[in-house]
Amino acid sequence: MAYISYHFHWPHEQIVWFDHLERRRWVAEIAKINQRLNEQGETLRG
Repeated sequence: MAYISYHFHWPHEQIVWFDHLERRRWVAEIAKINQRLNEQGETLRG
C-alpha cells in the first residue's frame, strides 16, 4: 500500500479499501509508468 500511496499521493485510508486485485492493478500501472519514464530517459541520454 505504501508503494501506491507514494506514487499517486493517495491516503492510506483510501487504498486500504481496495481489494487485492485492484491494488495489484495499480501496482502494474505504476510499473508501466516507471518503465516508460526510464525508456524516455534512455532516449534523451542517447
